[in-house]
Amino acid sequence: MLSFALIVAGCSSGGGSKSSEPAASGEGGETASSGGTLIVGRGGDSAALDPAIVTDGESIKIAQQVFDPLLAYKSGTTEVEPALAESWQISEDGLTYTFKLRQGVKFHDGTDFNAEAVVFNFERWNDPKSKYKFEGDSFDYYDSMFGPENARIIASVKAVDASTVEFKLNHPQAPFLQNLAMPPFSIASPTAIEKEGAEFKSNPVGTGPFVFKEWKRSDSITLEKNPNYWQQGLPKMDQVIIRSIPDNTARFNALQNGEIDLMEDLSPDDLATLEGNSELQKFNRPPFNVAYIGFNLTKKPFDNAKVRVALNHAVDKKSIIDAFYAGQAEAAINPIPPTLWGYNSNVKDYDYDLAKAKQLLAEAGFPNGIDQELTFYAMPVSRPYMPDGKKVAEVIQASFAQIGVKVNIQSPEWATYLDDLSKGEKDDLYMIGWTGDNGDPDNFFYPLLDKDSIGGNNYSQYASEPFHKLLVEAQRETDQDARAKLYEQAQVIVKEDAPWIPLVHSTPLLAASAKVKGYTPSPTGSEPYADVYMEQ
Repeated sequence: MLSFALIVAGCSSGGGSKSSEPAASGEGGETASSGGTLIVGRGGDSAALDPAIVTDGESIKIAQQVFDPLLAYKSGTTEVEPALAESWQISEDGLTYTFKLRQGVKFHDGTDFNAEAVVFNFERWNDPKSKYKFEGDSFDYYDSMFGPENARIIASVKAVDASTVEFKLNHPQAPFLQNLAMPPFSIASPTAIEKEGAEFKSNPVGTGPFVFKEWKRSDSITLEKNPNYWQQGLPKMDQVIIRSIPDNTARFNALQNGEIDLMEDLSPDDLATLEGNSELQKFNRPPFNVAYIGFNLTKKPFDNAKVRVALNHAVDKKSIIDAFYAGQAEAAINPIPPTLWGYNSNVKDYDYDLAKAKQLLAEAGFPNGIDQELTFYAMPVSRPYMPDGKKVAEVIQASFAQIGVKVNIQSPEWATYLDDLSKGEKDDLYMIGWTGDNGDPDNFFYPLLDKDSIGGNNYSQYASEPFHKLLVEAQRETDQDARAKLYEQAQVIVKEDAPWIPLVHSTPLLAASAKVKGYTPSPTGSEPYADVYMEQ
């Protein structure tokens, strides 16, 4: 419960004239056991290593080691604290943010971090025609958090001097500071982007605690200690190797055999074995996610809301949780988890009721079920909210078959999977999920379901004008209680329109060698490894 309280504490109220307290540098903690190599096992590979062009958690994990944003989240929470920006002030009208930057910070290529570098990065993300936006790339997170091209929240970013940056907003945005702390808005070396061009996504250069060394696709990423890191005493490890081991059991076996030191997404089936091994330890990541089945609303029959509601009635969430989560999850009703402020507990779930599902299909014009075979994209990798996407898809496939709905399960490799969902051409329905980035409800609703995010993470291509108006009003409202009421209304609209089948909110399990110290899981789904060390 402490974690939940900290998540809530991290929410920004915005408005007014405020200034931050500068963070004390050099909070490196224990260093007696520093050095050596940390090997981390995860379920999938990264899509790319430029945080500005990715939306998947596996890519973000690497970004948090190589890059720093202006602001960051305190360990284990979503409470904002200084990072590359030491302090900030907000104007009374909430439209001007002035940041004082750390001085003497270097990018990994030896060039200076300064205000001009900040301006370069934000102008790159803001300009859809930027020469530093390379073929096939898109800045989906920037569009999701700061508005699409025709409705930008950030009006301008100006270097006042070498260590001062001024942001002007077109209108107030309550979660502005929360958004800036997200890894996709980490500051990259302008020199490296200019030099590498399209290859920057494979050769990242930031200011972070670790320097990128090597990427063996679908195998491993090697990072080395940044000896000039601005936080004195960090990082504690000389090297971090992040290995891709897709099978949960194989990953756990690698941990037991000493081949890796820390693993993500422990299968609930292995929990008892873990707890019975004194040489291993368990971590619970705070539940701050949602797994869901989405409908492609541009394709028939999913342009019919009754069909979507019918299929909601055809999914037995309890059986899925019992079979695949070992009790480490709860059924999802809304797009946001109950641990997040603004959750509407008055919205009730669709009961598992196959007779009701058949009735609704008949009312929608499908009395004998749906003739066409539908393409169902099932996740090819394990994620914190989905331990085994293919097996869960098979359970859902069997339920749908009982009401006359046939689906063909497809699972292309992860990068292709995400690209296909973004284009919305090959899938009729799909499986995906989301882990909150910043402790604000806007981070779930706006990128996943708002009409502005179609072409980004709104894979269902859901467009509701009443829903959109509520989100825009909530973004500009600075009183959290008033914002919560707006989000409660938004959840009622989503429930009625049913663009998704919300599945579960999970409590992700992680495991590590008992020698791993200093590790604190973040509710956002990934964290820097700068504080981690191995006890000798």
